[in-house]
Amino acid sequence: MNPSQLFSDKTQSIFRLSGYHRRKTNQVRTGAVTVEMAMTVSLAFFFFFAALEFTRVSMIRHTVENALYEGGRQGIIPGATASEVQTTAARILRTIGITGATISVTPSRIENSTREIAVRIQLPLDRGLFAPAVFFVGKSLDRTLVMRREGVQ
Repeated sequence: MNPSQLFSDKTQSIFRLSGYHRRKTNQVRTGAVTVEMAMTVSLAFFFFFAALEFTRVSMIRHTVENALYEGGRQGIIPGATASEVQTTAARILRTIGITGATISVTPSRIENSTREIAVRIQLPLDRGLFAPAVFFVGKSLDRTLVMRREGVQ
């Protein structure tokens, strides 16, 4: 059946006025497809790598918080040393591949009369990312946790 027989003359004239017409089979739109593809793919890659970067920073932040807590727990036990606290925190950070963080314990010498300890971790964010940093260039993470020691009056 011929397509012109499917519609009345009035309907066919509306199609012609609206610009609807059959495209010739030998007409090719490769330029438009290429431009549309380039724009779409570049946006998709941008959102993918932005999501990857923000997810990694969130993972780093939570791991730093966990390292602070575990290091602090190690330090509040009677007989603990500052180096044990630093080693525990560094071990937790290495689980996701973070090295080179600055871990400091205050006081540097934990004695039996020490009432509380503070653990501080400083980490440049662009060091631990999977891809080159875009949103977190020059930014750093600086967290501190203070805990009271056990057995001290």
